[in-house]
Amino acid sequence: MVLFQLFSSFLRIGLFAIGGAYSFLPLIEKEVVGKYSWLTKEEFLEVLGMVKLFPGAISIKYATYTGYKVAGIWGIIAANVGNFLAPVLIVLFIAKFYMKYRSLPQLENAFNTIQLVVFSMIIAVAFQTIKIDQLMHLKSIIIVLVAFVLFVYSKIHPAFIILGAGLLGIFI
Repeated sequence: MVLFQLFSSFLRIGLFAIGGAYSFLPLIEKEVVGKYSWLTKEEFLEVLGMVKLFPGAISIKYATYTGYKVAGIWGIIAANVGNFLAPVLIVLFIAKFYMKYRSLPQLENAFNTIQLVVFSMIIAVAFQTIKIDQLMHLKSIIIVLVAFVLFVYSKIHPAFIILGAGLLGIFI
């Protein structure tokens, strides 16, 4: 039963994971913390801190961590198969539809609206992952602004911005 729950939870996450990595953190939290209590809120945020350190898709790392915690190796398999299945099936199913109708204003409006909602969810998760008192220091505000400017306006690869921040953090 728990394997099916892992599979179906991560299938739902994969089904509604629109907009990239951080957009589906609220979906993962709702399933693994809210619905099934497989992780506590604190553990969810600790795992988020860990998954940011390693390359790869966040949903895979959450599926792997949660699956292993709940049901070992079989839990990893069940959660990750569910995680992959929905996007693969959706892409296969709608690729032809999208190519035919992508210029319709209604479809374009739908995608633009979804982008706005995903943007708001990413901001919400960003505020959940940092302690607000961290942002109350001038040094922190400068770091955030410099990283933002480098990311948006420079050709520096984001990985180098992150590595640079880590090195900077050692010395300040």
